[in-house]
Parts: sequence; C-alpha cells; structure tokens
Amino acid sequence: MTPLNELTAAEAARRIESGAITAEALVSACLERIAERDRAVHAWAFIDRDHALAQARALDRMPRQSRLHGIPFGIKDVLDTADLPTEYNSPIWRGHRPKADAACVALLRRAGCVILGKTVTTEFAQNHPAQTRNPHNPDHTPGGSSSGSAASVADFMVPLALGTQTGGSVIRPAAYCGTFAIKPSFGSINRAGIKFVAESLDTIGAFARSVEDLQLAMEVLTSRAPAPAARGNPRIGLCRTPLWTVADSHVQKNLEGAAKRLEQAGAKVRDFELPPGTKQIFDNYRVIGNYESARALAWEYANFRAQLSKTLTPRLQEGWNITRTEYDATRDVIRSCARVLGDTLREVDFLLTPSAPSEAPASLASTGDPVFNRAWTMLGLPCVTIPHGIGPSGLPLAVQFVGAFDADSALLAWADWAAKEFVDRALTP
Repeated sequence: MTPLNELTAAEAARRIESGAITAEALVSACLERIAERDRAVHAWAFIDRDHALAQARALDRMPRQSRLHGIPFGIKDVLDTADLPTEYNSPIWRGHRPKADAACVALLRRAGCVILGKTVTTEFAQNHPAQTRNPHNPDHTPGGSSSGSAASVADFMVPLALGTQTGGSVIRPAAYCGTFAIKPSFGSINRAGIKFVAESLDTIGAFARSVEDLQLAMEVLTSRAPAPAARGNPRIGLCRTPLWTVADSHVQKNLEGAAKRLEQAGAKVRDFELPPGTKQIFDNYRVIGNYESARALAWEYANFRAQLSKTLTPRLQEGWNITRTEYDATRDVIRSCARVLGDTLREVDFLLTPSAPSEAPASLASTGDPVFNRAWTMLGLPCVTIPHGIGPSGLPLAVQFVGAFDADSALLAWADWAAKEFVDRALTP
C-alpha cells in the first residue's frame, strides 16, 4: 500500500471521509517523513509537532468542514500565522509572532485543514538563495522564492503547500522539484496578511502532487467550484515567447514533444505569437519589481540595512533610483499588452509554454531564472505547471499552461486533461 504521506491530497481526503484513515494518522506520517528527510532538504522553517497533532485530533472529532477536511498544508513563511512564527527568512524579524492569521491561512482553518508548519522562503521572498535543497539532488537549487513549499511537497513531507509568486516563485520551483502548481489570476486569493514584495504582482499560489489537488485547494481558497472535466479537442497556442533561445535544447524539445502528443490526443495546436510590445514586459520586470520592493521594504532598508543580504540591498537601491515616470510608463505598457492579449487569447483555450529555461541548475548560489514566468505574472494571468519529461541530469522538466484572466477553473480542467493524456500514453521523453 502507498505510505500515507505519499497519498495525493484528494486520495487522502477520500480515505479520511470513508473512515479508512484519520487526520492524525496522516499528519503523523508527514511528521515522520520530515524527521527522516528534512536535515537533508531543509524545507521547513518551523514545525511544532505536538501542535500539528493536536489540530489533527481535534479535526477527527469534528464534522467535515470541506472536501479537504483533515489535510495538512505547509505555509510559506511570508504568510502570517497566529500560532507559529513568521520570520520572512530575515534576522530582522527573528521571533516575530503575528497577532492574526493571513486570510488564506484562516480560510484553510475554516475548511478543516491542518496547518502543519512554515516552509522556508528566500529572504523576503526575493532572490537571495535559502537553505532549502532540491530533494532530487541536493547539489541543485529547488528554485525560489517558494523553495520550502515546492521541496516539501516533492519530497512527500506534506500533500499541499502555499507559496507566493512575484516573478516566478511558484511555477519555477514547482518545475525544478517536479510538482504540480498553480499561480492563479492576480487577486484570486485574498492577500491580507502577506509580507508584500511587489504589491501589484504578489500572488498566492499552491503546490500539489496532482491537478485534482490543486482544484480542491482553489475551491477552498476562492469559494469557486472546479470546472467540469474538460472534454473534446482543445485549441492550444504553442507560445515559445520572444525569449525562446534562452530555453536549452532539452526544454525546447520537451515542449514541442508535449505539443505533438496533445495534438495526437485530439488537440488543435497552432503557433501563438505574443502581441507586439510584449517583449518589453519580459525585459522591464525590474522596473516594476524593484520599484515596488524598495517601497515595500522601506522600513527594513532605513533601519536595518546591515542585516539585509548583499543580494537584496542592490535591488532595493536600484528600486529607489527608478523614477515614478519610468514606473508609470512601464505599467501603461503592461495594461496595453493585457488588453490586446485578452482579445487574442479568445482564439485558444490555453497557451502551452515553458515553465523554466532548464532543469534545476547545479548551483546553490542562485534560485534559477524566472524568465518564462515574469510576463504572465505582470499580466496577472493564471498559470499551471505540470511535470513532463526528464532533463539531462535526471531532474524533472515541466510544461506551463497559461489561460485568460479569471479563467482559472477552466485552465485547471484542461491541465488535468493534459496530465492524464501524458500518463495514459506513457509520454515521457
């Protein structure tokens, strides 16, 4: 039988509902896995074993609150938790205990979920590498900034985890670690209680081991029921983006192979070119990201600059040098591209595009390149990544699905269809 900690969230929930297992047994299995593996992976910033078990026991005595009743979640340590420290992986905030839960954490509790612990984030969810390692190979990055959330789900420590994305901080680590993940439409999940990096970009997302799990998590976090199962012949836009040459040959071959296989399954695939001007969005992320980050961390920069990393300090300095005029002009370009792209996206059901330019790099000095994520984040569009293929070092590859704004449920339904096609046809390169 599959060990309890290796069950998908959906399967574990069904077993809890039937009485075959308890929430306490599931949480115990996850804690055992953490005790066994986290010294190597370093996915967790804080775990209170007794508190997690107490939550599970209480839930086992309660009526079911949702379809995820009794399921444990990891929470990225930029999201406030009233009963656990929230430190943003910064010495400035060491020992910080918020008064209240972030809204998304409160929603999970309301749904009868167990808050297992806090997962490691990079410093303030920026790009200074954290202590987390890729669970497939500890010499390779797990990606960032949601490093611990991606690694904990990939290593069977927890079935679901929350992360955040400002550039590529959900989709890229999911791709590197081999998990499923969603970066939903901007604003889909209430952001109260998050430590902002860039207020116009920050989006709460989720990591899981199946698309069905993502659908259940989004149902709890957005109150939207999953879309019906996708059927028929989807219209797919194969979007290589203006930065296709940044992708290595393995990623290029993997994406084109995925497109061909979905075409064999009945999809109508065509090349999809982004509107003129979109290249500026790929190029000018720093204008929005650094401008807003400097202001989000103004207090830390003014009062504790010596305790900021040597990676973060120059980005904040650059942010203060960006003028409001340059920032507003870049925002105008984004809005213009969003309007045009919104029209052209009606011609397809979703875009198929790279999740990352390569498998997880063999480096712990960087969290990798979010080049294939930033534009979609700035446009506020929903993105889903699913594992597909193996890279030259034996690490996971992935493909990314991008949908129209606020069409998250439909995008997940198509991602579920594609994932099943990949498995059913044994479509591993």
